Amino acid sequence: MFTILVIVAVFVGVVTLVLGVATMFRGSGGTRAEDRLHMLTAGGGRGQARDPEKPNLLAQPLDDFPSVVEQFFSRFGNLRLYLEQADSRMSPTKFFIISGALALGGAGLCFITPVPKVFAPFIGGLLAVIPLFAVCLKRRRRIHAFSRQLPEALELLGRALRAGHSLGAGFNLVAQEMGQPIRKEFQTAYEEQNFGIPLEEALEGMTERVPNLDLRFFATAVILQRQTGGDLAEILDKIGRLIRERFQIWGQVQALTGEGRLSGIVLLALPPVLFLAILYLNPEYVMMLFTDPMGKKMLAGAIVLQLMGAIAIRKIVNIKV
Repeated sequence: MFTILVIVAVFVGVVTLVLGVATMFRGSGGTRAEDRLHMLTAGGGRGQARDPEKPNLLAQPLDDFPSVVEQFFSRFGNLRLYLEQADSRMSPTKFFIISGALALGGAGLCFITPVPKVFAPFIGGLLAVIPLFAVCLKRRRRIHAFSRQLPEALELLGRALRAGHSLGAGFNLVAQEMGQPIRKEFQTAYEEQNFGIPLEEALEGMTERVPNLDLRFFATAVILQRQTGGDLAEILDKIGRLIRERFQIWGQVQALTGEGRLSGIVLLALPPVLFLAILYLNPEYVMMLFTDPMGKKMLAGAIVLQLMGAIAIRKIVNIKV
């Protein structure tokens, strides 16, 4: 009976941890400039924006419908959109199944190995966060690669417009000449136009799949040009040049903050590594933190201070450009 209660407690704790990490990565919704650009790209001001909670039926498989688990967890964040931004073919239901299986497997290892059972929630929680960490890492790399390719794509699109091609044909040209991941996004926008979806909605869908501020500027420029007129090719060249200058400044900031980031990694990794080393050398000495009431308070205080230190270091070295 005690084993079953421990497994249930581990599962509840893991689910809470996954929700907390997902909420943390989701953020507060962007800056004021991003909100203004989102309002402009939401259908060009001629209607309501497409609800990101409702996936596009043209891009959704026939057998992929939101399950009861996904509908419940959608209150805390749009995991389906997050997986789509990471270009992951995994459905939210499979994601939760894999996380739960890893959590139960990690907790079960504590009952079949000499590892103390008190570590079951921690090991289960760490294993359950692995899929979320992998998706976050893949999403971050994809968005970074897209932002690197965007200036060249805008210049190519501007040259296509000067050569007399239409904007849709320019999208197709970018999809043919550029590599992944920008090829897939422009190809999707081009195919959506062929299906009869307005260009404003196609651009809005692209900005949802790739949450990039520079892409929002591009979408806003295209929508305003279609409403008011102007030389779109010149606007695209200026946006591309602006993005390149931002990358140059960002590289300088990364070089100046490299020492602080490395110091933060060392300071944050030192306590857990030292804890594991002492646990291996003298387990009875470390178990006082879990058996003695004062040791439990000290352990909780150390975890809180560690999290506060991580947040403080991130605020110092994370400079937005």
